[in-house]
Amino acid sequence: MQRWFPGPAYKLHMSSLQAAPLIVRRDCFPFATVGVDGRRYSVAQTFGGTGTGTGHRSVGIRGSRDSERMATYFVLNTGAKIPSVGLGTWQADNGLVGDAVYAAVKAGYRHIDCAQAYNNEKEVGFGLRRVLDEGIVKREDLFITSKLWDINHAAEDVPVALNGTLKDLQTDYVDLYLMHWPVRMKKGAGFGPHAVVPSDIPATWAAMEELYDAGKARAIGVSNFSSKKLADLLAVARVRPAVDQVECHPVWRQGRLRAFCASQGIHLSAYSPLGSPGTATVKAGAVLEHPAVVSAAETLGKTPAQVALRWGVQMGHSVLPKSTDEGRIRANLDVFGWSLPEDLLAKFSEIEQERLIRAGFFVDPDGVFKSIEEFWDGEI
Repeated sequence: MQRWFPGPAYKLHMSSLQAAPLIVRRDCFPFATVGVDGRRYSVAQTFGGTGTGTGHRSVGIRGSRDSERMATYFVLNTGAKIPSVGLGTWQADNGLVGDAVYAAVKAGYRHIDCAQAYNNEKEVGFGLRRVLDEGIVKREDLFITSKLWDINHAAEDVPVALNGTLKDLQTDYVDLYLMHWPVRMKKGAGFGPHAVVPSDIPATWAAMEELYDAGKARAIGVSNFSSKKLADLLAVARVRPAVDQVECHPVWRQGRLRAFCASQGIHLSAYSPLGSPGTATVKAGAVLEHPAVVSAAETLGKTPAQVALRWGVQMGHSVLPKSTDEGRIRANLDVFGWSLPEDLLAKFSEIEQERLIRAGFFVDPDGVFKSIEEFWDGEI
């Protein structure tokens, strides 16, 4: 089936950075770029027209470390700009997350990633209201993402869920609304495979499309969708998903999904780009203590976290590191004005791959998803 792809799907925007040569990963997927200081350093490629698209090429920026490090943006298939580095708020405790949002925006972050399931959107809203009331930014300067939780997949529940999120975040709209998981859970049944019931993704998506039409969600997308699940959605979607937010870092590079998203003009956004350190169910140190990451950090005079985040941006996707520590929040934004050289990137391509967030909490041999392999459609 032939589909029309609005263009451009991707462009890399830099502001207030000194001129710097580009390092282009020729072995990655063709990617549209715009120059650093208003000048063009390469010809922009877009997804306009019919066909399957050509994907994206990752671009690194190498320049003065004294250059101003402003946010970099990717352009979605809606034309909206998504900052390449955002503040994640998963597992950010109430009592801390509001101040973290405030500190992040003051430090230069413009993307705040939220979710109803994180149970902290109200405090995130307090932080957002504070930066707006103090005139640090205007609402249009921010990019706010939230997610539809699994118990709200019924078509009639979708707008109610978003209205609750908007009230908590103290805003009239979100810039991006994602289906959190390709999973529907029964209300009141708790969390786990026993609560999972058969889903109707097309019906849930149609309800999200209405939110897009109404302007309450300026873009809509998905999270934790495999290539197959994304393809199934594309076959029925009236509004194409703008984003697939998934686990992505040097230890789980998402090669197959990355290629598919690129071919369809869908932006890949990375949660847990540092490997989710501190999460009890996730292998400790898998990313930040990996020898290739540590060695690159020592070579470049950066932290392992900065190297992992720079890798993501350089590969062409946005990253969402979580922190409530003001020092780390600032450090995590220091991924511009330098790049990973080709020899170090080559070592990253040799890292043995391991999905850290496996979604076993949805799997039961007698349930809807009978194995982890089935849940991820073999992308494991």
